[in-house]
Amino acid sequence: EVQLVESGGGLVQPGGSLRLSCEVSGFVFRNYAMSWVRQAPGKGLEWVSYIDVADSTLYADSVKGRFTISRDNAKNTLYLQMNSLKIEDTGVYYCAMPKFGLGWTHFPPTDFGSRGQGTQVTVAS
Repeated sequence: EVQLVESGGGLVQPGGSLRLSCEVSGFVFRNYAMSWVRQAPGKGLEWVSYIDVADSTLYADSVKGRFTISRDNAKNTLYLQMNSLKIEDTGVYYCAMPKFGLGWTHFPPTDFGSRGQGTQVTVAS
């Protein structure tokens, strides 16, 4: 059974930092590209960042230069380091698998496979 478990969210002031983690099981993590996505209150799912099996990364323009995605295949864990957080970064953050195959063929990705339960990030003063 595929499982993804996000953690590390919380309440932080603007300009602060958080590090999200996503521990996965039930599939061969090192073979899959992965993404972080988020959902702000009252809005749809928004792609945030992507990492492939060779550690190549992509970011949404809204987070470029502030967020860093990484992975530790030995620990089956995906990370998202978030710095210089803004109020508009508030939302539930999910790690997501590709919906089809081992990765995405178009960017930004708009379809996603399995996700975890999410972790809440709230940026407020």
